Amino acid sequence: MHGVHDIEPAGRWEDAFLSGNGEYGIMVYGHPHRERIVHDHHRYVLPNGSREMRPPSVAERLEHVRDLILAGEREQAQREFSDGRPLAWTQPFHPGHVLHLDSAAPAGRVDHYRRATDFTTGEVRVTWSDGDGEWVRRAFVSRPDAVAVVEIAGPRLDLTVRLSGDVPGHPPEVTVTTSAHAIGSGEASLAAVGTYPAGPGAAGYLGVTRLVATGGHVTVDGDVAAVHGATRVMLLTRMDRSVALPRADALRDALAELPADYDLLLARHVAVHGKLYARATLDLRVPDDDRRLPVGEILARAGAGGLDAALVEAMFHSGRYLLLSSCGVLPPRLTGLWLGAWGAAWSGDYTTDANLNLQMAGAVSTGMPELIAGYAALIGAQIEDWRANARAIYGARGVLAPSRTDGEHGLLFHLDDEWPWQMWLAGADWLLFPLHEYWQMTGDDAFLAGTLAPWLIEAATFFEDVLTREDDDGHVVIVPSYSPEVGPRDVKGVAGVNATMDVAAARHALVTAADVCSYLGIEQPAVGRWRALADRLPPYRVDDHGALAEWAWPGLETADDHRHVSHLYPVWPLHDITPDDTPDLAAAARAALLRRRDENLSAHGSLHRALCAARLKDGDTARANLLKILGRNMVFRSLMTSHNPDLEIYNADAAHCLPAVVVELLVDSRPGIVELLPALPPEWSSGSLRGIATRARVALDELSWDLRSGTVSAVLTSAHARSSRSCAVTAGTPPTGGGASTSRRTPPSPSPSGWRLVGRTDTHPG
Repeated sequence: MHGVHDIEPAGRWEDAFLSGNGEYGIMVYGHPHRERIVHDHHRYVLPNGSREMRPPSVAERLEHVRDLILAGEREQAQREFSDGRPLAWTQPFHPGHVLHLDSAAPAGRVDHYRRATDFTTGEVRVTWSDGDGEWVRRAFVSRPDAVAVVEIAGPRLDLTVRLSGDVPGHPPEVTVTTSAHAIGSGEASLAAVGTYPAGPGAAGYLGVTRLVATGGHVTVDGDVAAVHGATRVMLLTRMDRSVALPRADALRDALAELPADYDLLLARHVAVHGKLYARATLDLRVPDDDRRLPVGEILARAGAGGLDAALVEAMFHSGRYLLLSSCGVLPPRLTGLWLGAWGAAWSGDYTTDANLNLQMAGAVSTGMPELIAGYAALIGAQIEDWRANARAIYGARGVLAPSRTDGEHGLLFHLDDEWPWQMWLAGADWLLFPLHEYWQMTGDDAFLAGTLAPWLIEAATFFEDVLTREDDDGHVVIVPSYSPEVGPRDVKGVAGVNATMDVAAARHALVTAADVCSYLGIEQPAVGRWRALADRLPPYRVDDHGALAEWAWPGLETADDHRHVSHLYPVWPLHDITPDDTPDLAAAARAALLRRRDENLSAHGSLHRALCAARLKDGDTARANLLKILGRNMVFRSLMTSHNPDLEIYNADAAHCLPAVVVELLVDSRPGIVELLPALPPEWSSGSLRGIATRARVALDELSWDLRSGTVSAVLTSAHARSSRSCAVTAGTPPTGGGASTSRRTPPSPSPSGWRLVGRTDTHPG
């Protein structure tokens, strides 16, 4: 259940098996005689001049731009709220060096080949046999020791080892210099130094490998280390990137202090990694024989037309493993932590208007709240840039977030006349929401008071300064406004008024800041102002089709075909529109979801739709959107995913977000309410889910269900004394047969027909 294996090596880098510690990542091809292991680093980005770019200083034009938009001159407004700059991209994420392991003897027979990743340990293992005996190659990336570890063992190891920059698409302007040095008769040190073109930003990057041979000796010729007659070889690698050209000395000295003991290093890693990974698990009652299938056979089942339980289980566990492995110093990029070729789509950066939040959606709920630290670190390192954006563009206090970042700064420079990202006001609230949700689920008041509350206050303060116009009814007018990444249907510019996402974000930012400050007993004079301003925001608009409109402004009509569903922000992740509390708006949101076509079937679009459908208790639509990913050849043999169908563009959105989608199908929660099985797919007739955190601040230790007997049982506990309060537990309507679940649009009741609730309440500490 907790791993993936293949019976052939990777034929391309996208199929390489993966390990990582949230800073370093490795990609293991698994070739027996000619192995290639790509080493990646979260902070490897190629300088491109964007470090010196700044947001446009256009605050003095704001009122004129507002007048233009309200007069319908939206394209002119976009031009005048920019400074004529071309669209510039973030510094592109790039791969590091390659570790080459080549047998000195001619390639011989290979029997009983297997490559496998163990999710519980983070270890990638390649095994085979030949006429000489058994061969084992093991690799992982240590979280506590910050080192990539490879070990090869066999009857007699005669092989050459070298580092290189031989990665597809390597740009000629980035030079890689390699070297090797013998250290006694049984060790060697290898290095690969990449040098960037001169300019602002880092000077280069570096990988250093320590080679230790057992039972043989090592010689060096040029940049190649040759191992002769060993029974075991250990390879320890560290990496770095710096403003000054990196030097190998410090990394070499640090590697010398590590024990050359694979099992010891692995045990130290598993104590950290394994503890996090083991907290949650999904069991869809898959037969053991199906779980033991090679990955190629599991993927082949995806075209059968249903939500295959074996594939869903594998993707749930793999998704948590990959998210854990790519979260640490930073949250996951568009490609997670891995890249096997230069030229990543969209710079391989953090695209913040949808993708980053989708990838992080299951981190806390599936039992890994520690992963939020890297996400908070990304924002904390850039919050001053967000303030600079607000001052330069709106002359306002508070914070304005960019639509993308490379991880080094958060200045808003990615814009032009056609892409007015400076008009997207929802960014800060959208990006702070996962941190607020972390607090909802964990009750970490120290984090709330020391880190999050000041940022929430600044998000509210920005809206307090910017929302100065009002309509004839006394509602605040949000102008300029932008709904990522689409404009009104008339295509006369993408700028607009009262984008639903901006309305929802403004309300949430103001109310959340007020609630948090009341809870902490701070900023009391501002609390009343924020609540009053939130009350003056415009209501959501329902259009002539009965659908939630993307623009709460007359004359601006929703585009029907687009990959984004930003106007459903009130549904997911906010819980501002729910079938229970706002049934009419929920029905309008569902109509909007069904009217929005897929454009290009991008993974993030289908994931976002599935999450919204689950919140609306529409099992049919949630299931259909999962099938758009699992049934359209979007999963590589590594269980990493693609951005588009037919394995187009290596992308972690689906891989990392699928566990969150599964959780939302099986449990929904908000303060005071836990609903079980709100959108259960009919294929999953029985199963269990364990280790889930809820926004009601109770843990769902175990959820089990069985459609045949009509029973659902749950074990919920709370470890927070301050959280001891009433919590309603309900269950959704069971799905019908026939391969599709009924759409559930009515509020759940404490004892719905169809389910037999079996449970017991114990009153005791914890």
